[in-house]
Amino acid sequence: MSETSGVIPPLDEAEPVTASAGARLASGRLLARNVGLNALGWVLPMLLALGAIPLLVRGLGEARYGVLSLAWTLVGYFSLFDLGLGRALTQLVSRALGSGRTAELPTLVWTALWLLLPLGLVGGAVIAAAAPALVGHVLHVAPELQGETITAFRLLGVAIPFAVATAGLRGVLEAQQAFGAVTALRAPLALATFGAPLLVIPFAPTLPATVGVLTLGRAVVWALHAWVCARRFPPLRRPMRPHARHVRELLSIGGWMTVSNIVSPLMSSLDRFVVGAVLSMTAVAYYATAYEAVTRLWTVTSVLLPVLFPAIALVVERDPRHAGELVDRGMRACLLVAFPLAFLLGVFAPEWLRVWVGPQFALHAATLARGLAAAVLVNVAGQVAYTLIQAAGRADITGKLHLAELLPYAGALWWLLHALDTLGVVVAWGGRVAVDTAVLLVYAGLVLPEARRAARRGALLVGAGAPLVLASAAMPSLGARVVYAVVVLGTFAVVGWTRMLQPAEREQLLGLVRVGRRPAVA
Repeated sequence: MSETSGVIPPLDEAEPVTASAGARLASGRLLARNVGLNALGWVLPMLLALGAIPLLVRGLGEARYGVLSLAWTLVGYFSLFDLGLGRALTQLVSRALGSGRTAELPTLVWTALWLLLPLGLVGGAVIAAAAPALVGHVLHVAPELQGETITAFRLLGVAIPFAVATAGLRGVLEAQQAFGAVTALRAPLALATFGAPLLVIPFAPTLPATVGVLTLGRAVVWALHAWVCARRFPPLRRPMRPHARHVRELLSIGGWMTVSNIVSPLMSSLDRFVVGAVLSMTAVAYYATAYEAVTRLWTVTSVLLPVLFPAIALVVERDPRHAGELVDRGMRACLLVAFPLAFLLGVFAPEWLRVWVGPQFALHAATLARGLAAAVLVNVAGQVAYTLIQAAGRADITGKLHLAELLPYAGALWWLLHALDTLGVVVAWGGRVAVDTAVLLVYAGLVLPEARRAARRGALLVGAGAPLVLASAAMPSLGARVVYAVVVLGTFAVVGWTRMLQPAEREQLLGLVRVGRRPAVA
């Protein structure tokens, strides 16, 4: 097989992990293919959820469905009990592949898996032990459902070790750029999450039954991940003892990743709690509606950056110039897609909000949505820099940055909320994102000097793009905003085509257009 073919071999023909195989894993065609696969992996579960959720609500009733949705949330949040080891494992395996140190991979992977086992057990035990207190004193569960809910949470505790271990196995697959397998495995995960509860509702529409089958599904998904990893990575078939050096590496990188994983979502959700405490739940609804809609833009980075992360980690040591090219390509791709979407969401915020949730929400949330769209655009560049820094093994930088931001952001949020009402939340959140992105772009250039061009490009694009989103606030008439959008997006299309895309990339896009226009053969 050629190194530029961009095709992962079938599982039964998968080559052993070698240095030459490692070089193939950063090829451009393979990365482009995996971005498409990752996008597919996001779309299919979303479609299944859209179809299953109404049926689950009708079958379980609103109260029981509320508990089930909380169970889904807890499984996701308690994956933090892996202490960032899944992502750290992806980084370390990719780095070992890139430097040709393949002999240490078996002990590295097994060390991570042995560390994940007690962490998953602790997470499960915490949920099981806390179930009575959660149900009796924290959650507003109807008395007739409290017994069911406690049992369901205890069953959920059994699922946590499987969820944590699955994250580690997925890290091995992502390090090998095996996104075909990752995408294929998301199908049974989605079935276990949304489909399995549907299967038991006709026979036992209770929380223990639905959460029990959810737990069983998580175990099956873990077994499938283990089987696929063993097929692709034969050394996993024979257990090995943990190695002290790998323990230190994993905990050092994974620990700082966990700091970011905890603090960053906390800052992202703190705003709604503060709005609810200072203003009202109605204000929370206006802000949260704008936030949830606009932050769907992060799908752009969620599709691309998980593929970019192991590729950068693979080459950052042995070929920093290639790593810089990957960062530049990722920055351009994310912003070429994100700017038009953020711009349209901001410029036409009153219109799409009016159609989606009604004129009352549009009146109160349009300005918030416009400010959030500009901030999310800035954040896209920051996420690319964040990916580079962590892929280079410097998760301590991102962890320390998030810790340093937490208290100043909380203070600014409280003060601006009193001064500017809900608009103050957007100003505080946008200000934090701007500072965060600026610092990350600077550190990206320090960690990898070859990425400085990409960092400057990202800073220039979001520095110019965010004000263009905000400027539409000065144009109250729809007609003026339509003309403004046509001029800005037309200019962006010309600049993007002539200055942001490289000649080979333009030729590839033209080739896709030619294929699309080619008449079908009878």
